[in-house]
Amino acid sequence: MNPRFWQTKLAAPQQLLLTPAQIAQRNSETFALQSEMQSLQSLPAHYSKAELGAIIQSVSKVPTAARFYLDGSQLTAQHWQHYQSLTALDHMQAVNPLRFGLVVKRSALRAFPTRDRIVNEQGNPDLDRFAETALFPADAVALLHSSRDNQWLLVRSFNYTGWLQAADVAIGSKQQVLAYTQQQPFIVITGAKVHTAFNPQLAAVSELQLDMGVRLPLLSAAEAGFNVHGQNPVASHIVQLPLRLADGSLSFTPALLPLSADVQQGYLPFTPYNILAQAFKFLGERYGWGHDYNGRDCTGFISEIFRSFGLLMPRNSGQQGNGGYGRNIRFSADSSVADKQAALAKLQVGDLLYFPGHVALYLGTVNGQPFMIHDVNTLLYPRSDGTIYRGTLNGVAVTPLLPLYATEQQSYFDAMYAIKSLR
Repeated sequence: MNPRFWQTKLAAPQQLLLTPAQIAQRNSETFALQSEMQSLQSLPAHYSKAELGAIIQSVSKVPTAARFYLDGSQLTAQHWQHYQSLTALDHMQAVNPLRFGLVVKRSALRAFPTRDRIVNEQGNPDLDRFAETALFPADAVALLHSSRDNQWLLVRSFNYTGWLQAADVAIGSKQQVLAYTQQQPFIVITGAKVHTAFNPQLAAVSELQLDMGVRLPLLSAAEAGFNVHGQNPVASHIVQLPLRLADGSLSFTPALLPLSADVQQGYLPFTPYNILAQAFKFLGERYGWGHDYNGRDCTGFISEIFRSFGLLMPRNSGQQGNGGYGRNIRFSADSSVADKQAALAKLQVGDLLYFPGHVALYLGTVNGQPFMIHDVNTLLYPRSDGTIYRGTLNGVAVTPLLPLYATEQQSYFDAMYAIKSLR
């Protein structure tokens, strides 16, 4: 459970695996290969009624499996009609122009424009089936549509589409929004969670949470002045944050991050040492399906680690594991045990192991046992009497690979369908 244990085992801890130019090239390849990822710059100026309707129905799709409220009552057809009505399909126009905005606080992206929590038949209250992911301060989004009550916006980020609370995004011009995301120089959040300094003058940016991988323009004292909301910035980084005005429009304000904060000017060097360091910063964080509970799930965990190096990925584990970007080893039902064992023997630190609905990061091997760090909900392993122990991890933890089960019927080893390297 200690990063130093694994870092001291590295043969070349500071080896630069990809240069910034190579990371930019890798991102270009990923966008070209993955249809679920799309540059906001390349989006059309508007969608037709049919195009927008197809997007809404894809995002807010009624599942075929039964869903339940937390009290155990099952959703009926009338409930689903209500949730579908919230999407305001009847408010679409013949031509629907896109608008653009910047997220101003960490905010949930939902399958329907509601905070209602819905679970599947197992009734696990930790797995809210309306939770999709989260967006973070300074994330750019395209705004496609409004909910019936105008409290939610259907937004497109670079790798996901869902419903975001309107109060959490500031609306600006496309040029203004996209220019902000490219400003130089910039700070990257390298801690799991970092907070801006307390600000008695502007509550919106006071102790604002910034998660790993968030990229913010860096200002000089000459630009921001030597009094930033009542504090001298001599012992701080000055960053530029998006600000939502009373009418919902976009403005910007300087804010302070203490020099002691876990941040980096520019992206972190992509090295084995840094991969391990970043992964272990989440150790013990509560598991959050779809970034729920102010945490993250298995793919959020992986995405934020690599985002601190500037690497961008699809949101969901299946999109990542089946994606063509990076170097990939695939397994099928016909793959032999020997094939998988041979692949495991060649693993390198930071490689990603994919199982149905799950992903883990490879740490290294101890006495022939591969270990991984992952953000995981359940804990399954066989007892000596042949029965399966079922418990809960519900957090980021280090575990061995081979004894654990992905489901009560299948081990992680048997379930593993891909290994991906981003080196």
